[in-house]
Amino acid sequence: MAGSKILEVNIKHFAYQEEVILRDVNFSLDQGAHLAILGESGGGKSTLLHLIFGLLPLPKGQIFWLGQEVPGPESLLIPGAPFMKLVDQEFTLMPMTTVAENIAADLPRFDLKASDQRVDELLDVVGLSAMKHTKARLLSGGQRQRIALAKALATEPQILLLDEPFSQIDLPRRADLRHRLFGYLKEKRITCLTATHDAYEALGYADQIAVLGRHTLLRFEAPQLLFQSLDSPYLAGFFGAFSKIPKGILSPKELYLLPHQLRLTRLKSPLHIEIKNNVFQGTHYLVSGVFYEHTIYFNYHKPLKVGRICYLALLNNIA
Repeated sequence: MAGSKILEVNIKHFAYQEEVILRDVNFSLDQGAHLAILGESGGGKSTLLHLIFGLLPLPKGQIFWLGQEVPGPESLLIPGAPFMKLVDQEFTLMPMTTVAENIAADLPRFDLKASDQRVDELLDVVGLSAMKHTKARLLSGGQRQRIALAKALATEPQILLLDEPFSQIDLPRRADLRHRLFGYLKEKRITCLTATHDAYEALGYADQIAVLGRHTLLRFEAPQLLFQSLDSPYLAGFFGAFSKIPKGILSPKELYLLPHQLRLTRLKSPLHIEIKNNVFQGTHYLVSGVFYEHTIYFNYHKPLKVGRICYLALLNNIA
């Protein structure tokens, strides 16, 4: 099964007792690639990461890294591939030691100066240099999550597996951390797989997006292609409000459109709506209206009068 791809995943079937969790999940990645695994809660994202890491047995499938099969828990005294690091949602730190000591615990101790420099480098990556000498028990949940990321990077793994890595980090700091972390991973050519339910977050850093649904891999594509071809309510729903346009109205096929894909037109079009609501979004208003039994959303630069009849067209030729 070895090939030009550095990571190869072939999961034919995985279940907990009688409950099927994943089936027919197959993909491969190049070195240094970033994959976002997108799916709803309970959809198998965490399980997929645990299978790749080797924490769970996989009798019906194989995981290869550099052409070698990743060992499962039955093959290792301490489960988990040594060249990988997993940061899940149950990370633990040593509460009575400092932030620096928590990170340094995973580093060789024969060169203390080099170890200290490495700690400083990683604290800069996660944006917590000022907390170096703070006891871990005094950190907030978001700060602990960032230290867990730094610990995972301490010995520079070949592959990093992240399970909702920003879930406890407040929004003002999340964008900065994403920029620092994923920039560092690209610079070091560390392959990264991130499980997330935040589709817009995935668009910003992923080279590929894998969409899990109905226990299987629904899509595996570049973010731009995925975003421009939402073909189901399940997929469109990850991006917020969307409009279901029946076939024959704007296209021979049924469409699932995001608000930015529709525009107001003065020409009479088959898509006519009665305005129901305006929600201020900062740079624009999210306007909603009704087309028969369907709720339709589009963006506009000002609020529109409730009850007004408007005509809509496709922003571009996306049909």
